[in-house]
Amino acid sequence: MAQVEATTERIIAADAETVFDTLADYSGTRAKLLPEHYSEYEVREGGDGEGTLVHWKLQATSKRVRDCLLEVTEPTDGQLVEKDRNSSMVTTWTVTPAGEGRSRAVVTSVWNGAGGIGGFFERTFAPKGLARIHDAVLANLAAETEK
Repeated sequence: MAQVEATTERIIAADAETVFDTLADYSGTRAKLLPEHYSEYEVREGGDGEGTLVHWKLQATSKRVRDCLLEVTEPTDGQLVEKDRNSSMVTTWTVTPAGEGRSRAVVTSVWNGAGGIGGFFERTFAPKGLARIHDAVLANLAAETEK
């Protein structure tokens, strides 16, 4: 099993604190940021960054649906880490300043991929698909914070 990784980033015309706070607001704005690939969104504990437990289903393809139960931590300033209790997937959101009134938001997901020919296709296509989904979240994050 090889580790699979998907990364995408966006420069957002809003300060890093605003962008991070919006992203970390699981009980408020986070649900509004999610594209149609997400369903059954539910905050089960917490709701604001560290200590949050959130559930959703992520439909990566027409046949592939992940049932995610994510524990949220904030290991450093400007960073949210979502560890899925139901799989090996870990998603890290990092928001840093990128000049006056701008920020850089980077999201990286890593997981243990399948072996064999299925693993080959997963390593080849899954990162691109997940990057597209993350890019939609970042676009919605930009629209929410660039007001």
